[in-house]
Amino acid sequence: MNLPGISISTLALLVGGAAGEYLPVIAKVVNLLLFAGVMFYFLRRPIAQAFRDRREGIRRDLMQAQEERNAALAKLAEVETRLARLDDEVGAIRAQAQRDAEEERARIERATEEEIRKVREQAQREIESAAKAARAELRAYASEQSVRLAEEMIRRDIRPEDDARLVGEYVEELGGVRR
Repeated sequence: MNLPGISISTLALLVGGAAGEYLPVIAKVVNLLLFAGVMFYFLRRPIAQAFRDRREGIRRDLMQAQEERNAALAKLAEVETRLARLDDEVGAIRAQAQRDAEEERARIERATEEEIRKVREQAQREIESAAKAARAELRAYASEQSVRLAEEMIRRDIRPEDDARLVGEYVEELGGVRR
């Protein structure tokens, strides 16, 4: 084997004259270097391309991860904002519920007062009606009693000859009215 400018025997002399002893090791090292050089020459471009592709894939993955991270951070900020507003919304809902409850209470009070007024008016009308009926019944009773007492007084105070005279006068009056 010949390396550019160095032969194996020259190399053996340089090592120290004991070429026989180290020659197999030196040959293996030279073969290894030759093999590595040939592999480097032929695989340099595919390996470089593979590393470039791998680097580009990692860069794309990192960019995608960064975009996903940014999107997640934006979503987190939105959720935190919504949570911050949630307390305000809960407060607003409670305030609205309080106002609604007050309005409902006021409406119920007005309805109750209106119902009480109607019941009072109805009771007043029933009282007046009952009083009117009682007065009419009292008048009727008083009239009946007056007539009864008058009949008793007349029967007690009028004698039969007074009765005959009254009937005669009444008949004459009736007879005079016809003419």
